[in-house]
Amino acid sequence: MEAICDDLQAEHQSLDDYVATLDENRWSLPTPAEGWSIRDQISHLWFFDQRAAMALRDPDEFAADTERLIAAGGTAASVVAGRTMTGADMLAAWRADRARLLSLARTVDPSARIPWYGPSMGARSFITARLMETWAHGQDVVDALGATRVPTARLRHVAHIGVRARPFSYLINGEALPEVPVHVALTAPDGATWEWDGPAVDSVSGSALEFCLVVTQRRHLADTSLQMIGAAAGEWMNIAQAFAGEPGNGRAPGQFPR
Repeated sequence: MEAICDDLQAEHQSLDDYVATLDENRWSLPTPAEGWSIRDQISHLWFFDQRAAMALRDPDEFAADTERLIAAGGTAASVVAGRTMTGADMLAAWRADRARLLSLARTVDPSARIPWYGPSMGARSFITARLMETWAHGQDVVDALGATRVPTARLRHVAHIGVRARPFSYLINGEALPEVPVHVALTAPDGATWEWDGPAVDSVSGSALEFCLVVTQRRHLADTSLQMIGAAAGEWMNIAQAFAGEPGNGRAPGQFPR
């Protein structure tokens, strides 16, 4: 838990570094997520970091809050508070609440089950999911700013969720998961190879960064150099989704050509 919490803290800080010096006008820059500004992206993360802390602290309170959230329109509620504040005030609030989340997470039994939207999650997976969300929404922010992030070893957490979410990707699209296994071999930022699911005829290979961008739907598959061998591999990567919720719209091909 300490190690994954350290990585989440580092991912928080990485994104913080991009927005810390924004003036009020730049907080309103549009991001690739339709209708969402940089302000909305940070508000969304702040909102769900608050809910994550609530889930760790008081599962009953979280269950009641979930009912209220669904009644208020679900994810759309996550941007409301941020739109009523200055960027600086929202950033300060996010910093405080993410610190509370990490403080709680460091005390949790790694074997504990944590309630979330849908099935409960193991504690380590729960915090890993927060890292994935921070990285993915951070990508929208850096795209809006025209910046380029240096990929880090923390991508392994995002890639792992992406691989393990293969059954979920089929489920939310109403399709049957093929029984064919898919081997995943990705090139890490340091040149090492990260692998999942052993030898198989069908495979996905290429850049870990590009794989993470596809499974978080921040890049269209056609705008990457990922290599798919076999029908099952190609089918999966065209619907891959690492985050919870309904099937995402992703990014249009050609929006971010390689």
